[in-house]
Amino acid sequence: MGGDFVIGGVFSIHHKLYTVINNYTTKPDPPKCTGSLNSRVLRFSRAMVFAIEEINNSTELLPYIRLGYQIYDSCVSVSVASHVAFQLSNGQEPVFHKMFDCSQSGLVMAVVGDSGSTPSISISRIFGPFNIPLVSPFATCACLSNKQEYPTFFRTIPSDQFQADALAKLVKHFGWTWIGAVRSDSDYGNYGMASFLAAAQREGICVEYSVKNNPLKSFTTLQRNKFIDSSNCLCRSTAMVIVAFTASGDMSVLLEELALEPPSPRQWIGSEGWITDQLLMSYSFCAGAIGVGIPKSVIPGLREFLLDLSLAKVAASSVLTEFWEDAFNCSIRKSGDLNKRKCDGTEDIKSLQSPYTDTSQLRATNMVYKAVYATAHAIHNAVCQDTNFTNKCDKQNRLDYKMVRELQKVNFSRNGYPVSFDANGDPVAFYELVNWQKSESGVNEPVTVGYYDASLPKGQEFRINRNITWVGGGTQVPVSVCSQSCHPGSRKVLQKGKPICCYDCIPCPEGEFSNTTDSPDCFPCPSEWWPNAQRDACFPKPVEFLSYDEVLAIILAAFSVSGACLAIITAAIFFHHRTTPIVRANNSELSFLLLFSLTLCFLCSLTFIGAPSDWSCMLRHTAFGITFVLCISCVLGKTVVVLMAFKATLPGSNVMKWFGPPQQRMTVVFFTFIQIIICTVWLLLSPPFPMKNLSTYKEKIILECALGSAVGFWAVLGYIGLLAVFCFVLAVLARKLPDNFNEAKLITFSMLIFCAVWLTFIPAYVSSPGKFTVAVEIFAILASSFGLILCIFAPKCFIILFQPEKNSRKYVMSKS
Repeated sequence: MGGDFVIGGVFSIHHKLYTVINNYTTKPDPPKCTGSLNSRVLRFSRAMVFAIEEINNSTELLPYIRLGYQIYDSCVSVSVASHVAFQLSNGQEPVFHKMFDCSQSGLVMAVVGDSGSTPSISISRIFGPFNIPLVSPFATCACLSNKQEYPTFFRTIPSDQFQADALAKLVKHFGWTWIGAVRSDSDYGNYGMASFLAAAQREGICVEYSVKNNPLKSFTTLQRNKFIDSSNCLCRSTAMVIVAFTASGDMSVLLEELALEPPSPRQWIGSEGWITDQLLMSYSFCAGAIGVGIPKSVIPGLREFLLDLSLAKVAASSVLTEFWEDAFNCSIRKSGDLNKRKCDGTEDIKSLQSPYTDTSQLRATNMVYKAVYATAHAIHNAVCQDTNFTNKCDKQNRLDYKMVRELQKVNFSRNGYPVSFDANGDPVAFYELVNWQKSESGVNEPVTVGYYDASLPKGQEFRINRNITWVGGGTQVPVSVCSQSCHPGSRKVLQKGKPICCYDCIPCPEGEFSNTTDSPDCFPCPSEWWPNAQRDACFPKPVEFLSYDEVLAIILAAFSVSGACLAIITAAIFFHHRTTPIVRANNSELSFLLLFSLTLCFLCSLTFIGAPSDWSCMLRHTAFGITFVLCISCVLGKTVVVLMAFKATLPGSNVMKWFGPPQQRMTVVFFTFIQIIICTVWLLLSPPFPMKNLSTYKEKIILECALGSAVGFWAVLGYIGLLAVFCFVLAVLARKLPDNFNEAKLITFSMLIFCAVWLTFIPAYVSSPGKFTVAVEIFAILASSFGLILCIFAPKCFIILFQPEKNSRKYVMSKS
C-alpha cells in the first residue's frame, strides 16, 4: 500500500527457500519462498497492517499523513533477506527519471523485521550505509547491540544478553547446577548460548554437554548424523535439566526426532524463541517445561481485523489466498488444485482453529505492534511540530538522516506498553515466566507463573506468583546436580578431571568445622573452642580441673581429712600418755613436732583440689615442700637420736651431750629453713601460676598450675628426696641395734615406703594427663604421709592402748 511515508516489513512467512539448479547460461530468477505457510507469522504481518491503518486513522499521531507499507517474505533465508534489503534500499520505481532527484523515490523510512537474528544481521549490514533503521520485533542476538557494526539497528524485543542472564538465574534459583544445553546452529542459538554459558559460569552452574541442533531444511547425511548424535546425547546424559536456546522451527525438528524414541523425563528450560509456541505443546514428554517469554498483551481491535476477511480481500493477496486454501482445503485460483472444491465464500474463519486466529497469547505480535508505532512516532517527531492547539506536519520534509536520531529519542506508551530504546537500541528487559501445564482436557498450555524484570535490583529480578508444574506433572522441584550438596561439617573435594560441580564430600578433620552447605574448606575453631560431633559449629571447650564435685576429689579429700584427724588423735593419745616410758623413750618433743608436720602434710593436699588461682598455685607447692621437709627433718632427728643413744651406752662416750634437745631443735629448724629459702627464691624469680593447658587434650582445656620455674620445683622435690635418702641410710644403719623397742626399724620401713612412693611418683606425674596429674601428686602426699604415721606411730599406739603391760621401763630397756 502506498502512502506519504512508506514503512518496510520483512517476515518469514514461509520457512523454506525454493532451490533451483542454475545452468549459468541464463539469468537466474530472483529467489523465491516455498513450503507450507506459517499462519502465526502471517498474523505478525497482518498486525503490522493493522497498526498502520490504526495510525492512519489517528488524529494525534501523524495527522493528515498517510503511511504506506511494503511487506516481504524472507523465508528465513539470508539470500532472500539480502535481496529484499536491496529492494527496499533501492526503491521499486521501474523507470529512472533523469530530471528528478531519485534519492527519495520509493525509499522506505524504516523497516520492521525480520523474524530471526541471522536474516536481520544481513539486512542491517546492508541498511547501515544507507542510514535506514531496522526495527526488529524478533531478532534477539546480543551481537546486534554493537553500534559499531549495526548503527541503524533497533528492536522492541530484549537482547539475548538479558535472556541469557534470566535463564541462568532461573536455573540457579531452583538449585540446578548440572544441566545440558541445546542450541540452534544459527546466530540466535550460537550467540545466545555463548551468553548463557558465560552467565551460567558466573552463577556456578556446570554444563554437562552443549550441542547444536541442525535444522532439517537441507539435511546432508553428515548433518543428519550430527543431529542424531545430539539427540542421543540428550538421552544418555545424567543431567535432569536441559536448557534449549533454539528457534521454534529448530525445536520442532528436535522434538519430532525425540518423539520417535521418547527419552526418560527431562526438565526443559526454554528460551523465548520456542517456549510460547503452541504448535510444540503437543509433545507430551515436554510437559512441565518452563522458560522466559515475551509478556502477553492485549491489542484492542486486532482480532476483529484478523477475522475481517472477505473472499474478495483474500483473492487480492497471494499470501492470504494460500492461507485460505490451506485452512479450508478449497481453491480460489483458477490454476489451483483441481481435486479441491471451489471456495464459495461460505467458509467461516471465525470458527477456524489456527494460530492466525488465536489472539489469546499475543506476545511477539505485540513486538510488531510496538515496532510500527515506534517508527510512526519517530516520523511524527521529525515532520510534525506540536503546538497548543494543533499538530502541523510537513509531508514534504526530507528524512534522509533523521530517522535513526529520532528513533533513539522515542519514548511513549501505547495500550499500557512503554516503548523506548537505550544507547544500543535495546528496550528494557521484561519477561514472563511461562510454564507448560496440562489443561482439563489434557493438552499442554502456556501459563504465566511469574515475571523477570532486569531493571530491578540484583537478587530481586524474579517474582513467582503461581504454582509451577514440573516434569511429569510433579509438584516437587526436580533435582539436577552432579553431586549432592555437602552438608555442614564437611567440605568439597573436586573430582579429578570433572567440572567444579562434581565433587566428593569429605568430613572436616579433627578440630575444624564448616557451617555452610557446599563449603570449599573447613576452618579451625578458635584456640579455646572445639567443634561439636557434627562439626558444623564451635563451642567453648569444657574446662577440666580436679573439682570438689568429683568422686575422685571427694575420696582424696576424705583421706586427707582422715589422715589429719588420725595425726591429731595420735597426738592426743601421746599427750595423754606423755609420762609413760614408751612415749618418753622416743623423744616426745620430736614426736609431737612430727605429728604436727604430718597433720599439715595431710591438709596441704586439700590445696591441690579446686580451680587453680594465683594464691593456690603458690601455696600448694610451697606448703607441700616446707611441710614435708619439716616432717623428714623430724624423722631424721629421731633417727640420729637413736644412733646417738646407742653410742652413748659405750664406755666413755658423751655423744648425747652434743646432740641434746636444743641441737635436735636446731637441726629441724636448719633443714626446714633451707627449704624455706629455696621456696622463697622460687616464688620471687618465677612463681607457679594458673594456666590453661590447650596441648594435652585438643577437645578440652586443662586448668592447672604451671610450675613457673621447673628448676625451682625439682629443687624442692630434690631437697626432700635428699633428706629422705639420708634419713633412710641412717635408719638402715640403726635397724639392728639390740634394743627391745628400736624405733630405727620403724623409721627404716617408713622411709622405705616414702622413697618408693616418691620414686614411682616421678614417672606417674610426668605421664599422667590433665587432672590426674594433680590426683597423682595428692596420692603421693597421702601415701607417704600415711606410711610415716602408720609405720612410726601405729605400733606405739597399739602398745599404749592394747598392751599397757609392755609400756614399762623394764620392757623398753630390755634387750632383744
